[in-house]
Amino acid sequence: MNISYRSYFSRFPFFPALIILVVVFVLNGIAEPNSLKILSIKGLISTYLALMFLAVAQTVVVYAGDIDLSVGAILGLVNVSVVALIEAFSGTPYIIVIASAVGIGIGILCGVLNGLLVARFRLQAIVATFATSIVFAGVALSIMPVAGVPAPAEFWRSYAGKILGIPFVFYIFIMLLVVAFFVARTKIILQLLCVGDDKVAAYQTGLPVTSVRIKGYAICGFFSALAALCIIGDTASGDPNVGSAMTLNSIAAVVLGGTALSGGKGNLIGSILGSLIIGLVGSLVFFVGTPSQWQNFVLGLSILGALMIGIFVSRRLQ
Repeated sequence: MNISYRSYFSRFPFFPALIILVVVFVLNGIAEPNSLKILSIKGLISTYLALMFLAVAQTVVVYAGDIDLSVGAILGLVNVSVVALIEAFSGTPYIIVIASAVGIGIGILCGVLNGLLVARFRLQAIVATFATSIVFAGVALSIMPVAGVPAPAEFWRSYAGKILGIPFVFYIFIMLLVVAFFVARTKIILQLLCVGDDKVAAYQTGLPVTSVRIKGYAICGFFSALAALCIIGDTASGDPNVGSAMTLNSIAAVVLGGTALSGGKGNLIGSILGSLIIGLVGSLVFFVGTPSQWQNFVLGLSILGALMIGIFVSRRLQ
C-alpha cells in the first residue's frame, strides 16, 4: 500500500495541494454554506484567476532555480498599457484585441529583459528582478499616475458573462489547467527542470543553459501579461499598483503547490491549486468572524500552517 501511495504521488505531485484544497473548501462550506454555491465559486475563481496565471509564470522560472520578483510589476505595467491604449483609440472590439496583443508583447519583452540580466549578465535573480520591478512600476505610473481609468464595457462584460449558461471564467480556468498540463510536457519545461536540478551538469551535457533560462523568463512574462488581462476583466479598470501585493502571493502559491524554490522539481497544476488555497484560506478567515485588525495576522499563520501540512504530507508520501 505504501508503494502504491508513493507511485501515485510520483505521477501526481500536486496531490498534497489537492488534499489541502479540499479540506479548506469543506471548512469554508461549514463556516458559510453559501460559499458552496456556484455564484460564490465563480466569484472566487474570478478574483484569483490572475494569481493562478501569475503562479504559473513564477513556477516556470523557479523550475530553473531562478525567481522573479517583478511579476507583479509586469502585471501592473501591462494592465495600464492595455487600458491606456484602449482609451486612446476609442475602445472598439478591434482595438481591444490589438491592445491585448500589445500587452502580451510587453509582458514577453519584460521577461526577456529579466532573462538577459539574470542569465546573460549573471546578476543575482532576486536582486535583478527586484530592480526591474521598480523600473516597470515606475513606467506604469508614468503611463497612468492615477488608478481607476475605466476599461471598456465589452471587456469586463465578456469576462463576467456566460457562454451556454456557464460563467466565462470557468472556461478560462479549465483552459489554464489544460494548458498547464500540456506545457509541463514540453521540451523547454523539461530543459528548465534539468537546469534547476544541476546547472553544471546541464551545461556539460550540451544544454544551452543561458538560452533556456532566458526563454523561461520570457514565458514568465507571457503568463504575467495574461494575468493582467484577467485583472482588467475583474476590476474593469487600470491600476499601476494592482500587482504590488501579488508577487509574494505567487511565490507562496508556488511553494504551496509543491514546487521547490531550489529548482528542478515542481508542478504547474500544483501552483494553480496553491493559488486557490490562498483564496479559500482568506475567505475562511473572514467567514469565521476574525476581527479586521487580526485578519492579516491569522491569514499569514493559516497559509504557513497549510504550507507545513503540505510539506509533511509530501514527505510522508515520498
